Order: sequence, then C-alpha cells, then structure tokens
Amino acid sequence: MNITVLGATGMAGAAIAQEATRRGHHVTAVSRNPQETNDPRTTVTRLDLTDLEAPLQPVLNDADAVVLAVRMAPGDESRVAPLTSRVLDHAAVAGVRVLVVGGAAPLRSPHDRELLVLDDPAFVPTQWRDVASASLDQFNACTEHPNQNWIYLSPSAVFEPGQGTGAYRRGGDTLLINHDGTSRITPADLALAVLDELEQPSAVHHFTAIELAKGLA
Repeated sequence: MNITVLGATGMAGAAIAQEATRRGHHVTAVSRNPQETNDPRTTVTRLDLTDLEAPLQPVLNDADAVVLAVRMAPGDESRVAPLTSRVLDHAAVAGVRVLVVGGAAPLRSPHDRELLVLDDPAFVPTQWRDVASASLDQFNACTEHPNQNWIYLSPSAVFEPGQGTGAYRRGGDTLLINHDGTSRITPADLALAVLDELEQPSAVHHFTAIELAKGLA
C-alpha cells in the first residue's frame, strides 16, 4: 500500500512509518520538520499541518490509506479537532480512509461503562485533563463529520516510549487494563495495531489496544 502518515516524526507517527516500511509498504512521511532518509520506500514531505491553509490534497490523492498521528504543542491542544475535520474533508475528495491515532479519553471506563475515561480520575488526573479533553473533541469531530470513512484508535491510558513487547491485545470502546491494573502501550506495539488494521480493515469506528502483560506476549 501507499500509506500517508501525517505527523511522521512524532512518537506515534515515527513508529507507524517504520512498521509500515518494515512490512513492505510505501510511506509518504509528512511533518513540519521531516527527517531525511535513504529508504527507497519512504517519501519525505515537509508540511506544517497546524497551518489550516496548508495544501493537504497532494499528499492524500495517491494514498491507499492515511494515518493522522499529529500531536499539538502544549497549549495548542484545541487545534487538533479542526485539523482532524480538515483532514477528513480532503480525504473525502481523495476517496481514502483515515486512521486517526487519538487519545484514551473517549473510551469507556473499565470501572463504569457509563463513565468516560476522561471523567475517571483513576486514569486522567487533573494535570492531564486539558490534553484528554482535546482527544474527546477530536473523536467528536470524527463522529459528527459527513465523511464517515475513518477509524479512531485510542491508545491505552499511558502511551509512552519504551521497549515494545512485539504483541498487543485489541479491544473495543472500553479501556483495557492488565491483571495488575495497568493500562499501557508503547509506540512500537501501537504501530502493530495500526498496520494490522490498515492491512485488514474492520467495520468498526473505534478501537483500543494495550501491550500484553509480561509473561503473556
């Protein structure tokens, strides 16, 4: 496939681009500060995605799939929802599906399905609430958009660098936790979930993934 990764130098985007080329796909790696590469399966494109006037259509037209993995700078979190809407606008013209790598906030709490993770202080302490709220706004921008050719991936409650396990567990719209109560995934393991979904698309709009606990991988 030709896969366009928007935000290809970020924590998620870089891992996704690497996993995609490892599997033999071609990647158009789009970012504001791209990193040059000699990999013939990667085309590097400089584009400031935070600029809502940036020319998105050229990087989407030849794609078989688009991954939106952009993270805004602290204080600019509210801009991710309008950016997502704009990507969906242009993806509709290109006729391409978008996989949005978002946040855990829109998931249901494993403690109470009537409660969103955003509103469960066990997973979202006060200092994380602004960032988490932005991911819920992003998810709502997807659900309300006329282009419904998208899927939203919510990582575990903790998404951070680390040694991947090489395996993951997939879930639906409820946050997954391991037997020890943790909910964590690394970029490398999240990238596995992304590429599996791109290669074998499901019919759902929202799913999550968690790294396998030690001893289960």
